[in-house]
Amino acid sequence: MLPESLIPEALSVFSFWMLVGVSFFGSFLSTAAGIGGGVTLLAVMAQVMPPLALIPCHGVVQAGSNMSRMALFFKHIDWKFMRWFVLGSLIGVAVASQLVIALPVALLQIMLGIFILYSVWGPKPGSVAVSSKGIVVGGALTTFGSMFVGATGPFVMAFVAPFKYDRLTKVGTFSSVMVTQHTLKIIMFSFLGFAFVAYVPLLALMVGAGFLGTLVGKRVLMKQSEAHFSYILNIILTLLALRLLWQAFESYL
Repeated sequence: MLPESLIPEALSVFSFWMLVGVSFFGSFLSTAAGIGGGVTLLAVMAQVMPPLALIPCHGVVQAGSNMSRMALFFKHIDWKFMRWFVLGSLIGVAVASQLVIALPVALLQIMLGIFILYSVWGPKPGSVAVSSKGIVVGGALTTFGSMFVGATGPFVMAFVAPFKYDRLTKVGTFSSVMVTQHTLKIIMFSFLGFAFVAYVPLLALMVGAGFLGTLVGKRVLMKQSEAHFSYILNIILTLLALRLLWQAFESYL
């Protein structure tokens, strides 16, 4: 059992281990059922973590989730795409850093709640015809958004998909983009003064649990139909998002 001194003050023992379990579950879902594990993890983390710690910590876990895939498909990465995307990401994270620390907690909760609802029920972004300049713009916009809402994977994929990569190149390039985006976010939050040290044991266990979830997910088939399972999960995510919005509105009552 982990000593309680290693558990962040803002979390209970139950919340600590619940987040580790949800990290496993989210990676399992993403691998076995094609469900958005990143959004699922984000929605649950938002219920128990301090709002100002949520996006930085979620970024660390997501960076860890994508890093193994990036390493596995490293030789298939389109480095030309990466060069332009990283340039845009640097612009996006620099602009967002001037705003994120000035936003009230309640406003961040509202933004997050609306984002989760849109991720569940809104139309998925279609492919966008992009040039090198378009990739820069996409990197800037999605990284800017990631600083506030965390899970921007579907929007990033809208800029990767038009290139008609083979499966290996698509996975490798997308994973490397997400690692880069989350890493820049982690660096920027560090400069802004967020104390990651207090969360290191939690984040290490969550990254490890996510890796195990990926391994198990490869070997397990969902017993229910994907459509039925997806519907149930969407309802759960919706309730979590509505609870988040209610917590934000309560601060104004």
